[in-house]
Amino acid sequence: MRKKTSGSQEGRGGDSPSQLIDARIEELGDWRGEMLARLRGLIKQADPEAVEEWKWRGVPVWSHAGIVCTGETYKKAVKVTFAKGASLEDPSGLFNSSLEGNTRRAIDFHEGDRIDEKAFKALIRAAVVLNTSSASRRGKG
Repeated sequence: MRKKTSGSQEGRGGDSPSQLIDARIEELGDWRGEMLARLRGLIKQADPEAVEEWKWRGVPVWSHAGIVCTGETYKKAVKVTFAKGASLEDPSGLFNSSLEGNTRRAIDFHEGDRIDEKAFKALIRAAVVLNTSSASRRGKG
């Protein structure tokens, strides 16, 4: 049997990254788990080819030709960090965290926040386009 190599599997026994994310959502058991689950669904809708990974001892990561975004949970927020967010257009103004850096940008979602699904999925798609165009440039030369 071929071992799956689509992501780090730090954590419990041979659970896949998707199973580890499922477990995280369940163990949160509150609005943060619900928010993470909703965001995960939107990521999958925007990019059905996104690969789920589990990195850095417990951070859900979605990749497509590189990291698209991470989904970290804190006491008062669910933070979605876009690895190359500073290079993305954000016409809807979703980015509200990590704005000072040269590379990443993040969106902090708090209890009761409404998700602008159309704008969020547009950011996911833009991140994938950026990753795939960067990957194709690296392959040439």
